[in-house]
Amino acid sequence: MEEKTKAKRKGIHVVIYLLLSVLIVLSIMYIINFFSLKQEAKEQSKLLNATDIYIMGDAKEVAENSLESEKENVELESEKKGETISTENTEEQNVVTERTLQVKQLQEQNADIVGWLEIENTNINYPVLQGTDNSYYMTHNYKKENSRNGSIFLDANYNWNIASNNLLIYGHNLGNGMMFQELLKYEKESFYREHPVIRFTTAEEDAEYEIISVFKSRVYHKSEKNVFRYYFFLNSESEEEYNQFVKNAKNASIYPIDETASYGDQLITLSTCSYYVEDGRFAVVGRKR
Repeated sequence: MEEKTKAKRKGIHVVIYLLLSVLIVLSIMYIINFFSLKQEAKEQSKLLNATDIYIMGDAKEVAENSLESEKENVELESEKKGETISTENTEEQNVVTERTLQVKQLQEQNADIVGWLEIENTNINYPVLQGTDNSYYMTHNYKKENSRNGSIFLDANYNWNIASNNLLIYGHNLGNGMMFQELLKYEKESFYREHPVIRFTTAEEDAEYEIISVFKSRVYHKSEKNVFRYYFFLNSESEEEYNQFVKNAKNASIYPIDETASYGDQLITLSTCSYYVEDGRFAVVGRKR
């Protein structure tokens, strides 16, 4: 009887030892993966800096030279016409132009890069990609490498050749604080008050968007009626459809926001997963200034 008890205890000890070993290995793998993903996300965010941009070698120098050339061309044309040009606000204009030129430089690395998204004083500071579908950049980074972080990406159905109303941009909600994880901080009104502006830069313009709504949602079943499927709104076919989207977004907002949008205003919607319900979503909508 005593031998059976000892054998039983030994068996239990072996099982406990094996479980602890598995837990230790899994913990080590998790830590390695966590820091690997975080480092990859940081590499993306380092691609562009709002005030002192450095991209792929001599990009900043190229941008500055391009700016100088453009300025000289304008001055030359003005001299020919006998006009006097103003140099006021030159610094502010150069900042805007520099950012757009940096996006052009990035596009030489990957033509799928359509812009740069930034919310000041947050980790949201990334290139925005647009693929031929909405799945590729969920699992690939801006270098087209496989990545669990994925990328921040614009809805594949957004058509740049027509007067679109809503830049619908997606990103993962990751536990490492990268990509769109910080978007969920907008659940607190105080965070919105400190971060009311979304900045989106393309090769053509450097624009700011004032936030008009912050809301929770989910992916609805086809059978559900009279629900706000914000993720279907890209290009409004009518003023009525546009106004209905804005109305629904304002009504769904977690807290009241004074700013709103009128038909014709360009919108931007940032969307990520939220686990408060099954297939939950969290969205922030902004209006171009």
